Amino acid sequence: MIRLGLRLAVAGGREALTRLLVIAAAVAVGSGLLLTTLAGVNAVNAQLTRYASVYPNASTGGDADPLWWSTREDYFHGKQIIRIDVAATGPDAPTPTGVPSTPGPGEYYASPALRKLLAAHPADQLGDRYPGRDIGTVGPAGLTSPDTLLVIRGGTPDEVATLPLAKQLTTVGDTPALPETTMNLILGVIAGGLLFPLLIFVGTATRLNAARREQRFAAMRLVGATPKQISVVAAVEAATAAVAGTALGFGLFYAFRGPMAGIPFTGMPFFPSDMSLGVLDVLLVALGVPAGAAVAAQVSLRRVRISPLGVTRRVTPRAPRAYRLIPILLGVAVLFFAIGFRPPTSDGQAAVFLPGLLLIMAGLILAGPWLTMVGARVMARYASRPATLIAARRLADNPKAGFRAISGIMLALFVTSVAVGVITTIVANRGPAPVGSTEAGQVSLYLPEDAPATPDSLFTELRSINGVRSAFAVRENPDWMSASEPGLISCAEIPSAYGRCAEGATVAEVATGLIPFRESASSTRVWPAASVPLGELHQLPVMSILVDTDGSAATIERSRTMLETALPAFQVAPNVPGDFESDFADTLRGWEQLANVIIVASLALGGCSLAVSVIGGLTERRRPFSLLRLSGAPVRVLRRVVALESAVPMLAVAAVAIGMGLLAAHLFLRAQMGYTLIAPEPRFYVIVVVGLAACLGVIASTLPLLDRITGPETARSE
Repeated sequence: MIRLGLRLAVAGGREALTRLLVIAAAVAVGSGLLLTTLAGVNAVNAQLTRYASVYPNASTGGDADPLWWSTREDYFHGKQIIRIDVAATGPDAPTPTGVPSTPGPGEYYASPALRKLLAAHPADQLGDRYPGRDIGTVGPAGLTSPDTLLVIRGGTPDEVATLPLAKQLTTVGDTPALPETTMNLILGVIAGGLLFPLLIFVGTATRLNAARREQRFAAMRLVGATPKQISVVAAVEAATAAVAGTALGFGLFYAFRGPMAGIPFTGMPFFPSDMSLGVLDVLLVALGVPAGAAVAAQVSLRRVRISPLGVTRRVTPRAPRAYRLIPILLGVAVLFFAIGFRPPTSDGQAAVFLPGLLLIMAGLILAGPWLTMVGARVMARYASRPATLIAARRLADNPKAGFRAISGIMLALFVTSVAVGVITTIVANRGPAPVGSTEAGQVSLYLPEDAPATPDSLFTELRSINGVRSAFAVRENPDWMSASEPGLISCAEIPSAYGRCAEGATVAEVATGLIPFRESASSTRVWPAASVPLGELHQLPVMSILVDTDGSAATIERSRTMLETALPAFQVAPNVPGDFESDFADTLRGWEQLANVIIVASLALGGCSLAVSVIGGLTERRRPFSLLRLSGAPVRVLRRVVALESAVPMLAVAAVAIGMGLLAAHLFLRAQMGYTLIAPEPRFYVIVVVGLAACLGVIASTLPLLDRITGPETARSE
């Protein structure tokens, strides 16, 4: 029977060969994307794991000499630079990952991306921050991404031991620095948003022309074939196409692995070697896809196994019931409940939110056929054309079949709508300072209590930089417990845009750091007078240094470099409003880009699934359509029937999924952060509309098949 199955699949005539090629091509696309998804998960995992080489945990013990280590962050043009200071205490001290040896005092290694920046900009903007001799490049093993800006600088043990967050290490890079929940979130987004449509696509492809095969296998049963023999033939035929498609899918994956690695799905690109497949991944796809195709073929033959004449027993399936809406309602109720009951821990919050989201996701899939049936009945009630009425009646007759091919689109749009809604709102509330705002050109450095005295010459040098408008210090208020503000500043140094002193005052009480200029400063603000005389002001410790610039990138970076060079041993680097927020927003936008990629991929898969379903439905219904043409129905009417049967459920499902996703995002934001949902940017809707339009175009491309498969000869031959 295996030989017979192979002969039917490969040498069963033009129809069998066409079916084999179509299924193989569909499975190739699906398995290629599945391999890319699995490789992407491995790449993210590798990327997160390499954070351990940048942010290692303190470790002691063993016979190795300890390595002093200090990691700090800096920024240049809004991009984060990671600075690592190291000092070996003996010959057996561990070596930082990605470099051949530990740099000595006055030496440093730089990542390729940072080396390009150092070569492209003047030293007083960037290079002076890392004095010493460049002795080499940090290799990929020590970088999270090809774009990572990293410098590993050597020093003496006494120097590094006094730096912020200094620790002693006997091993480097053994323990991942990021929590496992981060990886679980990534896996959930990718798996929930893309794997389900992939499986739907592969399953739909392997069921292509199922009715025609049922009739052929039923004829074999009538001439004496047993159900077991029919099952073997069906499995061999389906697995043959799936094996060919899977092999082609591996070829597609390795052909496009390099370009795919360069796409910053998570906000930063991957190394091509990160996009790797484990043995389990290869076996999962190489064996799982053909096995799934064989199972799908077995399921499609259930009527043949009942009886050889079972294929002729066409009855209307039982209509879906409204109880399918219960999981959706329960999921929404859980998210509403979370607004009033917010657990204090992250684990407790996950225990509330995750079940709610999962209930909604499961409810959408369960309620999809019922929603399709209701929409079809409404369409039938208000139908004014024959094509609309026929399409609506067919959808209402079997809504499960109409919903099956688009269920992946519904789930993907829901997941990505939640992600995009949450990300857009967080970016809007925590994003960088607007360009041109008062604080956009400000450079500030907050000094800890034990900071050494700041030389007055530093302010003179800062004011000499072209583009610096003012440079001043906020000093500690000795009466801060009874005063209205903890900082002091000379009235003559307050920029007019940030307010003025009370009448007759020479020293004003102000807040420290960035607070007065981000939240409470304005040109009309009157700062209260301080009791400290102007002559004693310069004897007080400096709490923060603030430099007001014209906002140009060169001036900002020269000011920041001068502050870092003069005061190098602080944990927090000089800050420009928007640096951290921009980096944070870029990270979130990376996840938003990943969500957009999932939308595009899922819509493309949905369009392919719909195309395969339409082709299969046309070939299975060519006799009824031929009879309709013989009775006088124009071909354009039949085309409208097919288009409406596919397009109406897809558009309705898209609207419901996006609406439910944005509702879930709003409830999550209200409960978790107290934010109100901000509508996604227009590009999100453009991507959805263009994707849906592409799906409609794919469906339309299958309609000319009606002319070839319907006609008098078809009605006579069947």
